[in-house]
Amino acid sequence: MDLFRAAERMMAMDDGVWLRHANPWSGWSRMVILPMFCLAVWSRVWIGWGALVPIALVLVWIWWNPRAFAPPHRFDAWMTKGVFGERIFIEHRDRIAPHHLRAAKVLSLMSVPGGLIMLWGLWMLWWEGAVFGMLLCVLPKIWFVDRMAWIFDDWERAGLLVPGMAQGETDV
Repeated sequence: MDLFRAAERMMAMDDGVWLRHANPWSGWSRMVILPMFCLAVWSRVWIGWGALVPIALVLVWIWWNPRAFAPPHRFDAWMTKGVFGERIFIEHRDRIAPHHLRAAKVLSLMSVPGGLIMLWGLWMLWWEGAVFGMLLCVLPKIWFVDRMAWIFDDWERAGLLVPGMAQGETDV
């Protein structure tokens, strides 16, 4: 099972959504989702079952975020390249250099231990574990975005069309 494609389908990502998600504000604001999720789960300490409301809001934001911003006017921002690189990675994995594929898989797997520590910390109300695990989750994700930006640059250098990019290009 391809988890990347499954996530894309679950998020209902089409050309328009990918283009809007390529706005750097969309990519960077996604970086706060894990801290927001931790805070929402932790809020059960203060508001009990009422914590389901902030948890639900975070889940809605995860889905809405790629749709919340206008398409970018330029495609030279690092985060924009990372988002388009991720789309290339998902849709054209068979045409990507093996070293990029290995790095993407390793970086994705590197987030797993942090996620487990974070979840354990949230379950046990061990704030140090929750924060440390969250950081161990986020740092490989940022590195993953950098690898996706590299894939984007390689793809463009090869003269290949980036999926969904041509329709929104306004000021490159």
